Amino acid sequence: MSVKTELLGQIRAELRTRLERLTTAARESHAAATDADSKAESKYDTRNLEASYLARGQAKQVDELAEAVRIFDTLALPDFDITAPIDAGALVEVDQDGETSFYLLAPTGGGLVVEHLGCELTVLTPESPLYQRLRGLSTGDSLDRPALMVTEVC
Repeated sequence: MSVKTELLGQIRAELRTRLERLTTAARESHAAATDADSKAESKYDTRNLEASYLARGQAKQVDELAEAVRIFDTLALPDFDITAPIDAGALVEVDQDGETSFYLLAPTGGGLVVEHLGCELTVLTPESPLYQRLRGLSTGDSLDRPALMVTEVC
């Protein structure tokens, strides 16, 4: 099994776990917002309103996470030659002050962190400034901010 296939499996599993937890929390928030016992007891009692805002926000997050799961379920990551410029789908190994970090340039799931080879791998999306700064670099290239050197692209 390739490293990228293994990583996709880890990311899919983590996204599904998060989706299950968030879906449960959203159901509970919705129930609290619509419960007859949560009616305002005075004009200053905003528990019901606050619960409805929470439920609405969590429902939006559930939708976004479900979309991320759907995208990762069908995502195929291309292989990159070690000299190829970094682009979408690249797994990038960098050296940051003597520490190895890994980044996966993906269409969704930004900020998700999974363990890879004993290190943290962070998913970057096109909205991320680091994603934008890494695109086009190749093995051996460096950035000043953040200070890092690309050590491998696959």
